[in-house]
Amino acid sequence: MEFKDYQNTHQMLKETVDAHSDQNAYRWFLEAGQSVSVTWGEFYDQVRKVSKSLMTLGVKKDDKVNIISYTCYRWILCDLGINSIGGCTVGIYQSNLAKDCKYVINHSDSVLVFAQDENQLNKLLEIRADIPDVRKVVLFNGTYPKDDDWVISFEQFLNLGKDVPDEEFYERVNEASPHDPAAIVYTSGTTGVPKGAVLTHDNITFTAQSVKGSGEFTEGDETFLFLPLAHVFARTCTYTAVILGNCTTFARGLDTLMEDFKMAKPHWFISVPRIFEKIHTKILGGAEAKGGLALTIFRWACDVGSQVSDLQLDRQPVPFFLNLQHQFACMLVFKKVKEALGGRVRWCISGAAPLNPEIAKFFHGAGLLILEGIGMTENTSFTNVNRLDNYRFGWVGPPGPGIEQKIAEDGEIMFRGRNVMKEYYKMPDETAETIIEDGWQLTGDIGEIDSENFLRVTGRKKEIIITAGGKNIAPALLEGTLATSKYISQICVIGDRRKYLSALVTLYPENVAMYAEKNGIPFQHTDDLLKDERIVSLIESEVADMNKSFASHETIKKVTLLPEFTVENDLMTPTMKLKKNVIMDRYEDDINAMYGP
Repeated sequence: MEFKDYQNTHQMLKETVDAHSDQNAYRWFLEAGQSVSVTWGEFYDQVRKVSKSLMTLGVKKDDKVNIISYTCYRWILCDLGINSIGGCTVGIYQSNLAKDCKYVINHSDSVLVFAQDENQLNKLLEIRADIPDVRKVVLFNGTYPKDDDWVISFEQFLNLGKDVPDEEFYERVNEASPHDPAAIVYTSGTTGVPKGAVLTHDNITFTAQSVKGSGEFTEGDETFLFLPLAHVFARTCTYTAVILGNCTTFARGLDTLMEDFKMAKPHWFISVPRIFEKIHTKILGGAEAKGGLALTIFRWACDVGSQVSDLQLDRQPVPFFLNLQHQFACMLVFKKVKEALGGRVRWCISGAAPLNPEIAKFFHGAGLLILEGIGMTENTSFTNVNRLDNYRFGWVGPPGPGIEQKIAEDGEIMFRGRNVMKEYYKMPDETAETIIEDGWQLTGDIGEIDSENFLRVTGRKKEIIITAGGKNIAPALLEGTLATSKYISQICVIGDRRKYLSALVTLYPENVAMYAEKNGIPFQHTDDLLKDERIVSLIESEVADMNKSFASHETIKKVTLLPEFTVENDLMTPTMKLKKNVIMDRYEDDINAMYGP
């Protein structure tokens, strides 16, 4: 594949604007469900307004600007407005506490902050005295103190640059070079202090091209975005949509996700495994709740889908009668799955964490292909992905064009390419530990590469459990398997230096509640059921059933039921990864109790 050497992200955007000026670029929904859209030409006009207003506020080349907001149109608008004049965007998760915001703002040396609403503004007001370099806060939505010129509305902000001539804007555009920083993306911090990965204009434009070269995109395609733009996985999706000229529709929020899917009707989208797991669990729970003939038909459809999936994975033809059965299964059962996602989805990408192969196979049998991929903040969130015409479940596929991969002697996966970050901001020692000689990036993942250059990730080096008996166990596969239970939501496997494996488990509330009601178990909240012997026995039986898939030393011997791990209780990152060290510290007594005195 031949790559174009863009000078900066603005050049990539302008190329698309010139080619697709009158086509829709972005769409979002109002509370009543009506949609609003802008064309690429309209979007570019607004990008220039953002850039000119930033210039009026004194934002210079390489200055850092924070955005603390849920994923929305104004996020990507401001991101490209910042980049266009050589500024550097630094996203902050909207779920971050004030103290976490203070760390990112100060460590990144930011001079201005875009804030989503009053909730985010209140965090900034709380730490105002501790972020002295922030000259102005621009509020996307909501009210603010009118007697305080530290905060202005987004409408006021856009009006600031109205007198800046286009010539000055384009002078600034031409200053940004390929190796200048376009973004600093802070790791979500499952362990230790968050590190800021510096991504250049070239990192972004190269990665967008590599993603484009790995997929089958069509002009006029639309995508749907609900993941946080503070995470580079979502940003890479938006940059890819820019280079493709595809329209991006933004979800209103996770609480309206399924309703928004039906309105957005995307052709492709990206997600994390947690979303697929929740949809899968909800489908299973709904089928069992109906019972009777409906459940019988559902199970028959799943069996037919599984047979078809196996044949397609083996690149074998589907026999006529089985194909006919599958068509009936799609009409009776699986059609509803695709309709729930808008009805037009051709494929989707799962990343950021391992996807259980059984869940991928279920959706595949239902006619929805999930292409698993992998990437990290440090490599612009893209190295590998399965292809539409060449895929496997449980593997993350070959690398994208222009990206090299290899396995180190100790099993660690390494990558090299123009997608690898420039550095960790103000952390030279950590940079040297991650990017070694000849530009190879160490990932911390362990895995294998087969003869077709497919990569399989088998675990994290730091998460490998070594039992007291000396057995090495990667917990990701165990956790993914247990997550297929319709009663289990989250799992944290324990066992390092212990004589056997145990697990901390949270419940899937809707299905456990239905089970409790059906069996006459009283409760007011599902947390009331955590110590109920009948619920504990239910989960233990689910785990025992899953254990049959593993060798004896890999089986879970004991479980403890706990309240949900969330971002709010600091047990999950904003990208939906468990903070295992924090969980194990907080529940040390519960863990010790599973191993006796």
